[in-house]
Amino acid sequence: MVLTRDQILQASDLVREAVAVPEWGGEVLVQALTGSERDAYEATLMQLRGSNPQWNFVNARAKLVARSCVDENGARIFADEDVKALAKKSAAALQRVYDVAMRLSGLSSQDMEDLTKNSSNGQHDASPID
Repeated sequence: MVLTRDQILQASDLVREAVAVPEWGGEVLVQALTGSERDAYEATLMQLRGSNPQWNFVNARAKLVARSCVDENGARIFADEDVKALAKKSAAALQRVYDVAMRLSGLSSQDMEDLTKNSSNGQHDASPID
């Protein structure tokens, strides 16, 4: 079946998954990013040094977790301002949630590698993360 514009725009396509995080004492809901949310996340991984854009993967896991964890209504439970505090949580817990957020949002390690290759100078502060 060929979809119409209205069918596409009305489709409920942001999947959610509950992720057990025993380190935090329960589970969190992880939701796929929208296209604009993914672009905004990827933009947080780039910083300018002078006039040269460079990749900065500092707190990349916490940034994605903060953007992907939602309540039952789909509203984010973390603000961008929570990233530094979230980054201080268990690396194992962050990785578990991050992996689900990556999968649900269609992100892959290859995507991260492609981003670094497509930068103007190809340099980055840390290796791409899985």
